[in-house]
Parts: sequence; C-alpha cells; structure tokens
Amino acid sequence: MPTLKEIKGRIGSVQNTLKITSAMKLVSSAKLHKAQAAIANMRPYEAHLQRILAVVQGGGRDTFSSAKNIADATEKVSLPPADTADATGAVVIVAIASNSSLCGGFNANAIAKVKELLRAYPKATVYSIGRKMADAMRKAGYPSPADYSALSEHPSYGPADELASGLMKEVEEGRVGKVFLVYNHFVSSARQEPTIEVLIANGGENSLSSAKKIADATEREFSPANIAVATERESSPSEDYILEPSAKEIRKRLYPKTIKLRLYATLLDSAAAEHAARTVAMQTATDNGEDLLDELTLQYNKGRQQKITSEILDLASGQQ
Repeated sequence: MPTLKEIKGRIGSVQNTLKITSAMKLVSSAKLHKAQAAIANMRPYEAHLQRILAVVQGGGRDTFSSAKNIADATEKVSLPPADTADATGAVVIVAIASNSSLCGGFNANAIAKVKELLRAYPKATVYSIGRKMADAMRKAGYPSPADYSALSEHPSYGPADELASGLMKEVEEGRVGKVFLVYNHFVSSARQEPTIEVLIANGGENSLSSAKKIADATEREFSPANIAVATERESSPSEDYILEPSAKEIRKRLYPKTIKLRLYATLLDSAAAEHAARTVAMQTATDNGEDLLDELTLQYNKGRQQKITSEILDLASGQQ
C-alpha cells in the first residue's frame, strides 16, 4: 500500500498535468475558432469561383446546384486492385497530418488511410504535410520529396499555390497520371473523417464532379450564411451569359485557380479537424485526471484519518 507521502506526490503530479491539459484545451479551442473563421471567410470566393467554372463548362446555374448530387456519387474513391493499379500511370499522394501529437487518433487515422491507398498504388510518391505523416511515411519507405511541415501548422495560400502548380505541371507533362488528397475532413467538433479525394486527374478539367468541398458547404458548421446563399442561387432563374474571351480560354485560366484553392481549402479543413481532435482529447484527459484526482484525494484522506486514529489509540494506551 502506498504511503501518504507517495499519494501526496501523485496528487501533485496529477494537478500539474491537469493544468497542462486544461491550457492545451483552451488553446486548441481558440485555434479551432480561428480555423473555422478562415474557412468561412474563404468560402464565398471559393463558391463563386466554382459557379463561374460551372457556367463556362456549359451547365449554368443548374450545373452548380446539382454539383452536390454528383459529388455524393464520387465521395467514396474506389481503389483498383493492387496488381492493376500501376497501369493507370504515376500517382502522387498528398497526405496531410499534424506536426505534434496529443490529438487522439487524428494522425493514426490519416496514416492508416494513406497506407490503404498505398496498397493499391505501391509505387506512388507521397508528399507528406506534417511531421507525424512524414515520419510514418519515411519508416514505410516513402520519404517526402520536400519538407512541408510548416503547411500543417500554418496553412498558407502561397506555399499551397507553389505545391499545386508543381503537381499540375507534372500532370501536364505526363509524368503523373493522378493526384490524391488524403486528410481528416472536419465534420463536427466531435467527428473527423479520414478522406481520400482526387485532386487532379490526367486530362481532367471535368473535376467539377469531385468538388466535394464546395458542394457540401451548406452542410458544414463553418458558415450558416451559406444556406441562405444556396437557397437564393437555386431559386433564381436561369441566365444567359456572354463570355469574353472564349469559354475554353476562361476555363483554361480558372481551372488552375480551382485546383490551388481546393488544396488550400483542404489544408484549412485538416487544420480545423486537428484542433477539434486535440480539444476533445484534452477535454477527455482533463476529465480523466479530475476523476483520478478525486480518487487519490479520497485515498489520501482515508490514510490520513487512519494515521490520526492510530496515533490517538497509541496515546490512549500509553496513558493507561
């Protein structure tokens, strides 16, 4: 049985740990609100850009309003058998995780999703964003071509633009046939869903069908105002547009912007999911620490009471 001194030491250790977990929970919660605000601020531009792309592709408003139905059909990426996957051409996987731990199963889930994709594309090149992902992929034999750890902690459009431009150039030159995104999608504060999406496909300006982020904007917690925007858009009458220069030229210029913005949106999405996962993990750790502290305090008080009772009995026996 532990002594009172040992129990008191454990109580002090648990109290110090509780201070850390409580502080981390507050910091992660503040970062989560900031990440949600960043996505909410970016969403109107992203939605409008996607709407313009839908118009120049010939579908007008109806194409945009029905993008969600198309996206729902392609939400689950079907993986080919491992023995035939390499026939589709070189594959690049952009895998996103965090730079640090203490966020529950956030990193483990993303790493497991990447390994699932690698079983179908064993010769793929993995661009790891986040130190945890880079370390796991290096141990698995897929070192990242460059260090992108800063993008995980501080998502920025400039580096995302450079990365997306490099990937599009490789696709245009025929060195890469398809680019996948693997990350944790922020569904709610309590749920982060590991997701595989196609970012770029060779000859794929029809990537409107995979624009899941834009299509499900009204289902997220980031910006309730999107619901009103979507309602107004769907209720508005169809319009005719005069395009200058040609639709093909506009599409050629808009498509790279859409890809870059999608990558940036994914980084923000993953960052929000990370902060949400860490907030929940630290809340759980704090609750468990408080329960343990109550048990230790009760054990300490019982031991102290027993010691005082024994001393009183010893004094009473000595007086007799």
